[in-house]
Amino acid sequence: MRLIQVFVPSALRDEALRILEKEDLDYVRIDERSNGDDGELVSFPIPTQAVDHVLTSLHEIGIEDDFIVVSSIETARTPQIEKLEERYVNGTEEDDSIARDEIRTRALNMTPGRGTYYSMTVLSALVATAGLLLDSPAIVVGSMVIAPQVSAALTGTVGLVLDDRPMVRDGLSSLAVGLVAAIASAFAFAWLIRFSGAVPSTVDITAIAQVQNRISPGVLALVVGICAGAAGAFGLATAIPVSLVGVMIAVALIPAAAAVGIGLAWSHATVALGAFVLVAVNAASILLAGIAVFWHLGYRPDGWTTGTIRENVSRDRLGSLAVVVVLSAIVLTGAGVVLGHHVAFENDVNDGVRSVLNDAEYDGLELAEVRTEFNDGGIVTDETAVTVVVHRPADHPYPTLAETIERTLEEQTGRTVTVTVEFVEGDTTTADTAGDS
Repeated sequence: MRLIQVFVPSALRDEALRILEKEDLDYVRIDERSNGDDGELVSFPIPTQAVDHVLTSLHEIGIEDDFIVVSSIETARTPQIEKLEERYVNGTEEDDSIARDEIRTRALNMTPGRGTYYSMTVLSALVATAGLLLDSPAIVVGSMVIAPQVSAALTGTVGLVLDDRPMVRDGLSSLAVGLVAAIASAFAFAWLIRFSGAVPSTVDITAIAQVQNRISPGVLALVVGICAGAAGAFGLATAIPVSLVGVMIAVALIPAAAAVGIGLAWSHATVALGAFVLVAVNAASILLAGIAVFWHLGYRPDGWTTGTIRENVSRDRLGSLAVVVVLSAIVLTGAGVVLGHHVAFENDVNDGVRSVLNDAEYDGLELAEVRTEFNDGGIVTDETAVTVVVHRPADHPYPTLAETIERTLEEQTGRTVTVTVEFVEGDTTTADTAGDS
């Protein structure tokens, strides 16, 4: 529920009151001449869903934004309020979206001070780094809860669709610089952990499940970013609480940024590259999905007229939006090519491993897992590591299995592959590396 207070000049009073009466609104009028302007301050309660419709109608008759206040109220008791609630909340004109001016204010109110924003970003990256190295999903989730990236992402997208240049500048710069700060702090922390001996420097970070999930992005990673951006936009543009949506946006960004820092600290280029691709894909997906949802909900730049897009296109109006959309599309396209190459390689590896294990010689083996290091298509290295985990009967050696799988994968993929086979005997969980070549 909202309470609207609007200054109505005397010349427009009759038209404005007709609009309010037509909408069945109960209003109070107060004479207002404090600034030498002859008019009235008109106040009326209204369902949140009707704010944009009523304000648009008042703007159409010439009432400017010189003095319009929209405030939240818990409840209202007026003669027509139940009819309005039935119409806009439960009836045929039900719509959860909020007014254009209100969404701008909500986005700005979400944004903390720069010191707070970057401090929380660094803290969330440190927690995420610890969670990844400890292989603890609970700690990684904790890092997402304190991450403030939702404010920057939504402020940037709202600014883009409303053509508010300061919001665009502040939102997108905060998002970009925040991710750089997250990667840098994760790198510094991981480097300190590695060389202080808290974690053995020889540990294979690609074998840590929480790290592995962020360094081998697939098509589903794109879905996560798109859903996070869309959910954030819906949450901000409607009466739905946006706090939980912020966790979703952090899911798509912070753990991957921490994985980049870990890869750099361990001098593992493919780990850093794979995680960075995930960060880039998710950031671009969040922005594009948010823009699409806001546009679908009817939010447009100030002065936008109904009709074809061509009638509203101008360099000043759509410049920032076009630049961001094009850059995001380029990032998604480039990252999509890399992801597509990796997914195809991963599918070939899985097929190759299964074809080897289907041989009668390996009937006693059961495939448990195949871990494929991010394949960069030769950008960083021409060699890719593959780890195959299999269950085997106790005391049954398979000394040539790793070599056989490696040869098969190299023939199938046309790339140099290093294969490690880990055997799990019987019902135990003790893993023994049987081959590495």
